[in-house]
Amino acid sequence: MNTKTVLSKKRILTGLLCFFAVVSLTAQGVAATPEYIKQLTSEWKGERFEDGRPKVSDALLERLKNIQIEEAWGYLRGRGYHNQYDGDWEMLHSGGIMTGRVLTAQYMPLRPDFKELIKQKGGEENRDTIGGSNSWPIEILKSGDVYVADGYGRIIDGTLIGSNLGNAIYANSKNGVIFDGGVRDVAGLLDIKGFHAWYRGADPSYLQEQMLTSINMPIRIGRAIVLPGDVVLANPHGVIFIPAHLVERLVLSSEVVGLRDLFGFQRLREKKYTPGQIDTRWTDEIRADFRDWLNKYPDDKLPTTRKELNDYLNTQKW
Repeated sequence: MNTKTVLSKKRILTGLLCFFAVVSLTAQGVAATPEYIKQLTSEWKGERFEDGRPKVSDALLERLKNIQIEEAWGYLRGRGYHNQYDGDWEMLHSGGIMTGRVLTAQYMPLRPDFKELIKQKGGEENRDTIGGSNSWPIEILKSGDVYVADGYGRIIDGTLIGSNLGNAIYANSKNGVIFDGGVRDVAGLLDIKGFHAWYRGADPSYLQEQMLTSINMPIRIGRAIVLPGDVVLANPHGVIFIPAHLVERLVLSSEVVGLRDLFGFQRLREKKYTPGQIDTRWTDEIRADFRDWLNKYPDDKLPTTRKELNDYLNTQKW
């Protein structure tokens, strides 16, 4: 192969690389593509929304409400997920519990040239470019979603919603929000029956000098990393973000822990075993006693089906 041919092939290759780079930049929009979300959540094997996010079942979301933050935290830590929890929140309803499928949004301090690009890209994605871009994530919420936004902790001039947008969020999701930022018009938000919110603080100011930069991309909420399609458990003790592919097993594992606790408390009250025997690895005698106790436990009070429970227990060694 002569030198001229080699140089020609190099020019072609360089041209192709530049072309694909330009295409990639052109294709980059405000929201993540379904293909990218599927790559982010590749371990999920179930049903998905059109935007690519995993569609964890409503039944599992309901069961998750009964799980303690510590149980979920321990399960995730045991599987290498050490950065899924964050605390120190203000809550719209002090005793609220919320679960749902996460839709993410990221906000940053306003920069005019970047804002114009976001507006342009939003128009290409058929988003409403007349109003504020902070309505864009709200417009695509599905029932059971939780709107989770990284507002980098800004409260004054960082109020991501008031009562108008709160009503729109609840109309689309029948759920609530988790904002690493501020909210306004708390009195109006309290009037929205069924709406829940976790946020850093409230302020009467409007959103200023702040801009939406992405939808359904990975974000940071305090000390937690959050991906679109994660499932969130939020209660008075904090918020924890669970990868979709781990939700079912986490719920079942935590439910069994709850049953073990009920059994242990009862046997301690009966003085059948000592605290040391219950708190350490169980003997064959205690395991057999627990299985016998479970067999007599009313089916209608079990958090799951008898078959699912027995199948799980048969895989465990205590």
